[in-house]
Amino acid sequence: MGALEEYLEWSNLPVDIIRLIRLFANETEMLRKAFLKNQTYCSGRNASGEQQAAMDTFADKVLVDLFSNSGLVRELASEEQDSLIRIPDSSGTIALVMDPLDGSSLIQTNLAVGSIIGLYADGDVLQKGKNLTAALYSLYGPMTVLVVSGGKGVRSFAFDPDVGDFVVLCQDIMIPEGKQYGTGGLRNEWTPEHTSVIRYCNDMGFKIRYSGSFVADFHQILVYGGFYGYPSLIGRPEGKLRLLFEANPLGFIVDQAGGRISDGRRNLLLVTPTSIHQKTPIYVGSTGVIEKIEEIYAEKRDA
Repeated sequence: MGALEEYLEWSNLPVDIIRLIRLFANETEMLRKAFLKNQTYCSGRNASGEQQAAMDTFADKVLVDLFSNSGLVRELASEEQDSLIRIPDSSGTIALVMDPLDGSSLIQTNLAVGSIIGLYADGDVLQKGKNLTAALYSLYGPMTVLVVSGGKGVRSFAFDPDVGDFVVLCQDIMIPEGKQYGTGGLRNEWTPEHTSVIRYCNDMGFKIRYSGSFVADFHQILVYGGFYGYPSLIGRPEGKLRLLFEANPLGFIVDQAGGRISDGRRNLLLVTPTSIHQKTPIYVGSTGVIEKIEEIYAEKRDA
């Protein structure tokens, strides 16, 4: 039995959830190898109006087919699909949300990108993030890394081609109170609240680390501490990132690692989604930093 399988069983996850995580894990090396032949952009745009890379549509098709044909998923929402996918002949009860390939604009520059998945054991996809049964993401960098939480902490694994399986990279990830940050959004569109947050970080000696791939930037924060933010913007109060596909799975993971996720005012894991492509401002990272950000927002609100 491999290290990943042992962790999944130790987490006491439902059998069908374990099977789905393992199915995805088995596809990661195939997805990685597909980058070479999928370097271009498509003519279409996804449901959020973003231009799709060829690898976006490839990864989406591979994973939609994988999960739809598993017989375990009743409802599936993908960041690349306009509509919810219901699988009426499925014998399972699992609701699955995913960003098939986050950070695809960086493929041509060979920077790290990844896939994000959230799994609800029962019900539909429009649930609070705190109701997730498990969440995971893959990261395609110098190594193929898989970060998983089944509700009992967070563990990371790396694919070892010599054994053809994932081995443990970090046994029990706990996010430190670091001084690193990344932020999206054009500076001239920042709100006064976010401007004050960045001013605080600069005054406190934080270092900027930002690639443009949310999952890669999140992984840096998970390891080193600090925060990643894509805030509410002037003219775009809802920000850019999606509640279902990005905030909830990564928020679940950071919460299990002792950190927090917020929109500057509230815990995003307690927000009930109203639509599958709902967007939200995001601050995610070390608990102390997120609390300070919420304090800054409250001060601006009360001023």
